[in-house]
Amino acid sequence: MKISLGAISYCWDKDTTEQFYDKAAQSQVDTIYLGETVCSRRRLMKFKDYFAIATMLKQSGKNVVLSTMALIEAQSELGELKKYIDNGELIIEANDMAGVQLASEAKLPFICGPTINNYNRASLDILHKMGMQRFVMPFELSKSWLETVIGEGENTPQFEVEVMGHGYMPLAHSARCFTAKHFNLSKDNCETICQQHPKGILVQTQEHQDLLRLNGIQTQSASFVDLTAEMMQMQQMGVNYFRVSPSQLACIELADELTKRLASSAETQDDIAMKTREFDHSQSCNGYWFGSAGLQHI
Repeated sequence: MKISLGAISYCWDKDTTEQFYDKAAQSQVDTIYLGETVCSRRRLMKFKDYFAIATMLKQSGKNVVLSTMALIEAQSELGELKKYIDNGELIIEANDMAGVQLASEAKLPFICGPTINNYNRASLDILHKMGMQRFVMPFELSKSWLETVIGEGENTPQFEVEVMGHGYMPLAHSARCFTAKHFNLSKDNCETICQQHPKGILVQTQEHQDLLRLNGIQTQSASFVDLTAEMMQMQQMGVNYFRVSPSQLACIELADELTKRLASSAETQDDIAMKTREFDHSQSCNGYWFGSAGLQHI
């Protein structure tokens, strides 16, 4: 099993984004995803900027994947998607079925992102025939579901499997921008207000319990999923990639640490989980993995 670094889902400024990927290039992380996956109105980073970073990462020996939008709403966004498809060098992570269709038509290998609703093996086998090389398990599914999908013996899939093991889970995408609404702005004139909230806006219940995290049109979990204690079990199951979803620059150190620990038997997985909890003081959760409520920590 290898460690992957997911695409940045927040609206970071260009300098911070470039700094993040400069650090990633020096890390031991195997695979790095990059690209805008949430909102086309975030124009601080353009396709040419992402492609330049991708080229730099590739020259540093990284496996690079261009991630695409999770919710295609306009013809202009479809045009931007085609730029990713026609890049000529790198595979893509399709987070919308439009990306799957265009990649398949272009004979471009692709990865199915977690926002595509893959809920059974039959669908995954069809997508594999269309060119899917790997799929990222939807966040709300469980270990037992994945065991059924991976199977054993002759039923072992020909595609790779990736699980998001650390980060804030995107739970939903909407045509509305809740961050803009929060500041009484319209979506069309949002002033890219989400760049002022590089980790989203925490939403609490009336009892002051952390509930959700607003990130533009994306609604995330308030707690970060932490499956680092399950890494060895995932590896034994046949999971190929353990994904860290970035929420701050320090995620590079976390992903790097997990890469080193995965290759070493010097520490137990409980030790690794303890180190990752030191990284973020937010509440962690793992309920979905165990077939329970997602916000629970089991």
